[in-house]
Amino acid sequence: MCLSINLLLLIFNMLLLKFVKNVHFCAMSFANKLIVWYRAEGRDLPWRKTEDPYVIWLSEIILQQTRVEQGLPYFNTFVENFPSVLDFAKANEDELLRLWQGLGYYSRARNMHKAAKIVADDLDGEFPRKYEELLRLPGIGEYTAAAISSFSAGERKAVLDGNVFRVLSRIFGIATPINTTEGKKLFQQLAQDLISETDPGIYNHAIMDFGATVCKPKAPLCQECVLQGECAAFEEDLITVLPVKIKGKKSRNRYFNYFLIEEDGAILMAKRGIEDVWANLYEFPLIESKDELDLGELVNGEEYRKYFGNAVVEPIGGVTKHVLSHQNIYARFYRVISSNGLLEKKDSWDYFLLENLDKLAKHKLIFSFINKYLQD
Repeated sequence: MCLSINLLLLIFNMLLLKFVKNVHFCAMSFANKLIVWYRAEGRDLPWRKTEDPYVIWLSEIILQQTRVEQGLPYFNTFVENFPSVLDFAKANEDELLRLWQGLGYYSRARNMHKAAKIVADDLDGEFPRKYEELLRLPGIGEYTAAAISSFSAGERKAVLDGNVFRVLSRIFGIATPINTTEGKKLFQQLAQDLISETDPGIYNHAIMDFGATVCKPKAPLCQECVLQGECAAFEEDLITVLPVKIKGKKSRNRYFNYFLIEEDGAILMAKRGIEDVWANLYEFPLIESKDELDLGELVNGEEYRKYFGNAVVEPIGGVTKHVLSHQNIYARFYRVISSNGLLEKKDSWDYFLLENLDKLAKHKLIFSFINKYLQD
């Protein structure tokens, strides 16, 4: 028989009282165990070998919502191309977006550019190390400021990311939803109570690494966990339940129909506007529809007729689903195989030689398609 949500919350709150009341007593042991584990088992990553706040900043922004394996090549590319914050500030935005493509959340790259310019113009090129100073820069929130300040200056500021939420929720049996105001306050206070007095930076590295490699979201390595004896979730068989997160609003579906139009070794590309997702990035000419359309419905539509007339098209591949925050993009790609030219051309559409496509900043949906279907 399934337990009601109220009964589950009652049980969880009892566990919370049982395990959190002794936080101050066990904080030193908790921190020390994690640090000992980290010194023996922590991953060897390049940004952990420096106290340069600029380099640490690069790694933290790149790795937000990106696994280390995916983010490491991007980190290396950015450090190589922009070895200092002054180099980053001088960069062309299109070049930054091109190097960023594949990471998603392109607003982060734009905010990084803004922050670098502020450091260059207003701070004499000295990237801040202190928590309060870091918070004044665009794109730097509490987590990032805590990470940079603790890693570069030894400031005692606890990080709180998905890995930390998970570790603390499981170890201390906390069922308060992590994406509520109450939950964020509770976990932030707990994280700050637990952080090492003497090695805050090492402790922050340790707890994040522990969450990423041992206390994983799925299939955690409980039998290898140095905190198993203190873990409420393990003791009460709540590993798959904790942490608790309230589901967000329902995602809306969007249907994108892209068209490949080639002419004399060049392909028509469209630059997106600034009011929607993927601002200022390049893609193929697009017709968005309210619902998924079959080929007949598409070519007989008013917008298709306006731009392409009676041009014949053929589909390339099937439907590609691309998930964004609160949006599901369903994309179809079509090649225009017979046409007397465009009847009308938008100002944002221009032809580019195929060999120059790599120079354009494109969103993941487009460059993944190009790599699959247009590369020799």
